[in-house]
Amino acid sequence: MAYCSNCKNEKGFFEMGENSICKQCEILKIQNREIEMHSQEVIEWNNKSNKEKKKYIASGSNTAFISQNELNELLVDVILTTSINIAGKEIEQEIEVITAECVYGMHVFKDLFAVFRDFFGGRSKAVQDTLRDARRTALTELRREALIVGADAVIAVDLDYQELSGGQKNGMLMLVASGTAVRLK
Repeated sequence: MAYCSNCKNEKGFFEMGENSICKQCEILKIQNREIEMHSQEVIEWNNKSNKEKKKYIASGSNTAFISQNELNELLVDVILTTSINIAGKEIEQEIEVITAECVYGMHVFKDLFAVFRDFFGGRSKAVQDTLRDARRTALTELRREALIVGADAVIAVDLDYQELSGGQKNGMLMLVASGTAVRLK
């Protein structure tokens, strides 16, 4: 039997880790160190400007501690345009072409009356809602990709819709958003 130098409890040989500390205390020390590191990252993050935060994300550093709300605030700042220039802004650098993809199910159960609308004409609210959700998701993902590469904007944005897995009402809709990520002056 041995005693843990940290908790002073008597432990068996297999319960002891390095430096006369039991394995439970070793785990607690590691967890406390991680909490301290996480707290320090959060403090440093909160002291950064939005521009510094964008650079941090683009550097590929750990972003697990960033809340979804903060990330959404940064995403809103990324400009998207179908044009090749941005009014009142000058492009400093073209970074790269970026894409975002999303796939949505388009089955007859989304809109039970879709067959009748096909036959008699009319609009399908369920299908329109799915298309709108797909577009919003793809553009949000495009902004996220822009943030990752350190861009301030995406120019020449293009949306391409493609039906997958058959022409019946049970197919899938794929939406690809693409554009050129740019850094502004």
